This record gives sequence, C-alpha cells and structure tokens, in this order.
Amino acid sequence: MSLLEIRNLDLRIHSFEILKSVHLTVRPGEVVAVTGESGSGKSMTALAVMRLLPDTATHTGSIILDDTELLDLSEAEMCRVRGAAVGMVFQEPMTALNPVKTIGDQVMETILVHRAMPPDKAEERAREVLTRVGLPPEKFPLSRYPHELSGGQRQRVVIAMAIALRPKLLIADEPTTALDVTTQAQILDLLKGLVQEYGMGLLIITHDLAVVSDIADKITVMRHGEVVESGPTRQLFAEMRHPYTRMLFEASGHKVNLPPAPAPEPLLSVDNVVRDYPLPRHLFRPQAYHRAVDHVSFALHRGERLGLVGESGCGKSTLTRAILGLEQVQSGKIMLDGEPVFSGAKPNLAVRRKMQVVFQDPFGSFNPRHRVDRLITEPFHLLDAAPQGSERQDRIAEMLSAVGLSPDDAGKYIHEFSGGQRQRIAIARALIIRPELILFDEAVSALDVSVRAQILDLLAELCDAYHLTYLFISHDLSVVRTVTDRVLVMRSGQIVEQGETETVFSDPQHEYTRKLIAAAPVLPEIGKTVA
Repeated sequence: MSLLEIRNLDLRIHSFEILKSVHLTVRPGEVVAVTGESGSGKSMTALAVMRLLPDTATHTGSIILDDTELLDLSEAEMCRVRGAAVGMVFQEPMTALNPVKTIGDQVMETILVHRAMPPDKAEERAREVLTRVGLPPEKFPLSRYPHELSGGQRQRVVIAMAIALRPKLLIADEPTTALDVTTQAQILDLLKGLVQEYGMGLLIITHDLAVVSDIADKITVMRHGEVVESGPTRQLFAEMRHPYTRMLFEASGHKVNLPPAPAPEPLLSVDNVVRDYPLPRHLFRPQAYHRAVDHVSFALHRGERLGLVGESGCGKSTLTRAILGLEQVQSGKIMLDGEPVFSGAKPNLAVRRKMQVVFQDPFGSFNPRHRVDRLITEPFHLLDAAPQGSERQDRIAEMLSAVGLSPDDAGKYIHEFSGGQRQRIAIARALIIRPELILFDEAVSALDVSVRAQILDLLAELCDAYHLTYLFISHDLSVVRTVTDRVLVMRSGQIVEQGETETVFSDPQHEYTRKLIAAAPVLPEIGKTVA
C-alpha cells in the first residue's frame, strides 16, 4: 500500500505549464529520489505535495497521502498536516531559519504549534532530535542563533525541525547540498535510519546522482516538468533507457581541462594567519576564545586554480572572509598583488576591487527588491569609471549570456529564478568587472549536475580568455579534483595537507584526507547494478 501517491498531476502558473501528468508513489519505509536539471519540476512537485504553491497556480490530478486527498483539504486542514504528517527540509537553510530565534525555539515551534506535548517535553524532544542530527546540546546549546553555526550545522537544524514530530512522510529538497562529504554521509545515514526505524517514507529531491545511487530504493527522472524514466535504483542505473538519464550520469563525471599559467610571484599570499572569536563570558573565568583559523599559510599564483576542502565548520568560510577583507585577523598577513588586504584597521579598497566572491547561498546574497540588471552591476561601484548607457547594457547582456541566461532576464527579480539560475546570476555578478582573483565559496553546490558541468566549462573558458585566478572552496571532492591544480585540506582551522590535486587524491598522506576521500559518494559504472 502506498503512503503517498501522485496521479496525473498537471500544474500551471499563469499560462506556463510546469508539471505534465506526473505520477509517482512512495511506500512506508521506502526512499524515492526525484532527480533532474534545475527547472525540471522536481521541487515544484514537492511544493505541490505540501500545498505551498503560488496563488496563481492551477492544477488537476490527485495527491493522496495515507488515504487522504490533499488537494481537497482546506488551508486550515493542510496546516494540521504540515509538520505532523509531512515534514520538509528545504534547500537553503539560512532562508528557512528565522535569524532572530534560537535553534531550540525553532525546533520546539513545530511541536508546540501542533500541541503535541507540553513545553518541558517539547524542549526535551528538541534536545533529542538535535542530538540525532549531530548537534548535541552540550556542544551546541539550544540558545544559539543560526548565524552562530556553519552552513552544514544550520542544515542539520532544519532537518531536526522536520523530524521533530516523526512524520509519516519526509520530503527533503537537496538536503545535503550545503554539506561536506563526511557530514553528508552522516546525514544520509541518519535519514536512512529514520526510514528504517519509524517506517516513514522519504521523498528526496536531488541533482546529485551519486547521492541517489547510495540512498534511494527508486528513482524518478524529470525533465521539463515530465517524468521521463523511473524504476528501482539498481535497474535504472544498469539500463538507463532514456538518453536524458544517461546525459545526467555522464555530466556527473564531467572533466574540465584548464592548463595553469603560474607566475613566479604569487598573486595572493596568506602568511601565518590567525582568526579568533571570543566565546561567551563566564563569571570569575578569564575570557576564552575559539580559534577558527590557526596559523594558515599558502600562496596562490596568477592563472592558478587552488582548491580548499574540509568539513563544515573547519574554517574555510572564515578564511574566505579574511581574504576578502570582511574580517580582520588577529595576526599574520594577507597580501594581494603585493599589497595588504587591510590598511590598518580598514579594508584596502584598492585591493578589494581586484577580487570578487561567489557565495554558497545565492538567494541570501541578493536584494530581492532589485532586478537582475542592478544586482549584477553592484561591483561597478568599485571602479573609478563605471560603464554607462549602452556600454553598461552590453556588459550586462554579455555576462548573462556567458552564464547561460538570456539578456532578457535582466529585467526580472531574483525570486523568478530557480536555485541553479540564481547561482549563475551570482557568478555573472562576480565576473562583470573581470577581477584578478575570484573566490568560489561552495559556488556550485546548489547546481544540478548538468548545469554544474556548464558552469565549470564556463570557468575554463574565462580562465583561458582572461587569465583568471581562483580559490575554489568546496566540500565536493569530485568537483575540486576536476577544476583545481593544487588543493589544501583544512581541519579545525589548520592546513593538514596540501599539494598537487591529483597527487593528494591518489596518494593522501594525512589520515583526515583519507577519511574525506573515503566518505565521498561514488557512482556505479554504467551497465552495472548498485551494490
């Protein structure tokens, strides 16, 4: 018997056809994956189950959850379903979390809204589920706020919120996108354990076929709002009857060739850098500090591609902010093109204009009230003479086309784009002033495999044309191995291993590096079944 059954679901928003005769089922204790490119309709399918569609949406068909037709329920009735019978993990944790509420309050909120238990029991349950997702209260107090956690830790809080009432169905929309490989493995093990322990159904939406092959019992492949292929995971990977499925598979292992052009003198020099954060004060105790970056040193040459990998919370993003001049370090030096990033206590603007960054969360890095043309030209304020008139419009059109979008998209708002498209816009913004150094902080983690391959190809072309240099920060080892010449491995604020990328991956010397590589998901070979 099916826990969730979607039958012949058609969906339109205004005059646009979003979903076409979608059919899928999820049984109790079963993991069903929906995969496809950005814009294929996989997330809209999940939102249709949750009844979180725009007011202008119209639909036909049927969505039955545990013998209840969800499309017939009123909004008040659906509010009783959401959180209790169906939990959802959204893709962007910082957007899903309330920045002014503690993590404990947010996990307890679902419990208290549904009046499932009294406040003291709700707090006990919050502690339990936070521990289950790897955030034990003795290390991560319920009084912490989202901004005090790393991206991976914030996603764990979102998962804890979704499972607080042990729903019959859990929908996870790209649940491991923001997580490094070891944390990803832990979260996937947690999800599989919940399915087995509680008999819940899991509908997981992802563009990562390696994740799908590891966790899913069945796979549904979507393209342009339609299901093009579905079936048991082993069978689908062994046969791959539809050409689109095979294209997605091949895109997952896409290889980019970018010959480096290093110069004798480094473009970026990081020398013995330390960054400390003060911990909460305790009466009668001296001030304590957390060392996020611990005496880090490395050099990045012109035309070189350097990777930085490590688990969530290891200090990667803190180091990125320090290089950008957004956070002053306690000791050490950061030099770009022979000049210090900081001039006294202030960032050196002459240096700042030579580098740009692409952040992990594309939606959170944009002002939703501005159109795309204004968003991607924000770096123009760093130039002595910003392009005006037709030159400005030509630059906008060039950058949008370069990242695979249409120049007509310049007049749209950011909410009109999918997650992958938003990240392409973020990359266009970083490239528009043609900086000497670009920092990619998990820049392709939100993209599906085929779009990711296109973006990596784009980076190859731009590096060749403009001799760009970049620092590529990521938890995705397969991407780092593909697009970098050298790699730094970071753990607990320190660089524990570095060297030529292929050498480090094929013959890792440090135990932590071996652990990261072993934890990374691997796709089965074409024509072979999944073990």
